[in-house]
Amino acid sequence: MTPRDGMITQRPQPGAPRPYEFPPTVRTTLPNGLDIAVTPMPGRALIAASLLLRWGASDEPADKAGATVLTTRGLTEGTERYDAIALTEAAERLGASVHAEAGWDAISAGFDVPAARLSPAMDLLAEIVRHPVFPAKEIDRIRDERLTDLIQAKADPRRRADEAFTSAIYSEASPYRRPAGGAAATVEGITAGDLRSIHARFATPRRAALIVAGEVDPDEVIAIAERLFGDWSGDGTAAGAPEDGPAETTRRVRVVHRPGAVQTEIRLGHPGLPRRTPDYHAVTVMSAILGGLFNSRLNMNLREEKGYTYGAGAGFDMRRGRGPFSARAAVNTEVTIPAVQEFLKELDLIREAPVTDAELRAARDYLVGVFPLRFETPGPVVGSLASLYLHGLPVDELATYRASIEAVTAADVQRVAREHIRPEQAALILVGDHDQFGAALAALAHGPITVETDEAPAEGAGDAAEEAGPVGGDGESANDR
Repeated sequence: MTPRDGMITQRPQPGAPRPYEFPPTVRTTLPNGLDIAVTPMPGRALIAASLLLRWGASDEPADKAGATVLTTRGLTEGTERYDAIALTEAAERLGASVHAEAGWDAISAGFDVPAARLSPAMDLLAEIVRHPVFPAKEIDRIRDERLTDLIQAKADPRRRADEAFTSAIYSEASPYRRPAGGAAATVEGITAGDLRSIHARFATPRRAALIVAGEVDPDEVIAIAERLFGDWSGDGTAAGAPEDGPAETTRRVRVVHRPGAVQTEIRLGHPGLPRRTPDYHAVTVMSAILGGLFNSRLNMNLREEKGYTYGAGAGFDMRRGRGPFSARAAVNTEVTIPAVQEFLKELDLIREAPVTDAELRAARDYLVGVFPLRFETPGPVVGSLASLYLHGLPVDELATYRASIEAVTAADVQRVAREHIRPEQAALILVGDHDQFGAALAALAHGPITVETDEAPAEGAGDAAEEAGPVGGDGESANDR
């Protein structure tokens, strides 16, 4: 590189990925079926621990949709030994951050705590998971908070688009058709007794794994686990494969009409793949090229070249069942139809022709290069091991990840694109002002069009500041929405 007038005239080239080996993990199983995985990480004195339970929103009864998310929130609202305030104070005295979350496939409860206070923090974790009481007053509060959140979601174009998209691509029988946190019709009837019932189904050692990482002694962790969980019993309810079939197998269009909206949220996709697909690594590379990186095809087209949006992307949300494949962006109303055409063009292109060597190299180098950065602290190590346990994958999946990514070829990318991206079967969702683009949409003949008027006020309607430039986002939704 030669400086000229204080400027660098040649772009720096990326270096070779540094060597990396995922830290070794000690695994064992208690007689009651509880799996334990401990990853020692010398020098990482802030310990991360998680108790993963293989029960998620896709396992709950349809008429109690949302109960799993509320149950998980209720774990920290009071136990046999502590009320909600006392539990918070106990965690604070330890310098611990306690958390509990639920998703489609699993529930996790865990903490981050200094290594010297691991044992009492584990006591708290056992208390939360094994002995919650779900006090009616607190459960009524968190249920009402969820109902308020659902009302707010109707006014949020991004969340409205996500909800409309999933309800359009999955069959009536699929839990993936609804938000993981449930809808108002089911949430409003959930009681503290329902949460106790859900807890009894998932709180069993035979569907649980305790995962700990940081500067720890595996023998010490196992001894603590035997003391706190060794007498835990119960078989719970076995989790079956969630129904993940499509609502239809032909292209169709659904418009949520928001009069006066200055932007359109776009979703395009269909049921995708489960995490256990043998094409995982090739799909990961293909998704990065299509819509997973800043320099992906979709973002470079719709943002950098056309200026339609601040961000466009696409990818697979892989779950125990077939999570959705979606392409997404938010664009100014006047470019809604051109943006849809560019989406379809890019989806067809990646299926029809091999990606370039430069695209392939950039995607592989990025995925290989950032992989070690994910595991510099114990939390992501615990999260990745939990994912492997959830999906029944071996620990060496992480040890071989970089080599598997590097082995992906252009032919692999084209093959998985052709097999797993199906524009002709996709649902197209548009949340915006149908009056402004409806005629042009009908002229495209992309399939049957359904239009429903959104009663919520269009966000930003008449706002000159929003009309001045493109609006965008990644379109991701939280698990409980």
